[in-house]
Amino acid sequence: MSETKTANKWYVVRAISGKEKKVKEYLEMEIDRLGMQEYVSQILLPIEKVYQIRNGKKMSKERNLYPGYVFIEANLVGEVPHIVKGITNVIGFLSDKKGGQPIPLRVNEVNRMLGKVDEMAESEAELNIPFVVGEAVKVIDGPFNSFSGIIEEINEDKKKLKVMVKIFGRKTPLELSYMQVEKE
Repeated sequence: MSETKTANKWYVVRAISGKEKKVKEYLEMEIDRLGMQEYVSQILLPIEKVYQIRNGKKMSKERNLYPGYVFIEANLVGEVPHIVKGITNVIGFLSDKKGGQPIPLRVNEVNRMLGKVDEMAESEAELNIPFVVGEAVKVIDGPFNSFSGIIEEINEDKKKLKVMVKIFGRKTPLELSYMQVEKE
């Protein structure tokens, strides 16, 4: 691998869906083992935190933004592409045709992807669900589970909604958190 060093570019590695985290771990281990940090500078798996309410408790779960894909910043010279393709659960590089040369991402695509990752890191604590007054919602948690209603008021600070729900033919106001309803 005594070729002149060129700038690393971002490539998309196709992985078996659900195995992206393992692919990232295996890649990192292999790069360390072979001392290839100069050729593969970053491995990125964009994830987002998804919040759900289960049994009355707020649960956060990590969800892969791009299922089936792992992003690597690399200089694909010599054996580098073969080593990456040889990793367990890797299908291959994203290219224009089957078995074709790996195509690097365009700068604007990379910036958009990295911007989205940064944006999510910043807004991780900020759970902003844009509800609108007059919107129909369905209650998904609590004693009024599966009831439908219309949003009357929104309290952004407390992240609560006042929802009018028909119970026994009578409209009743309920105060619910953002997490207890979903859009219909």
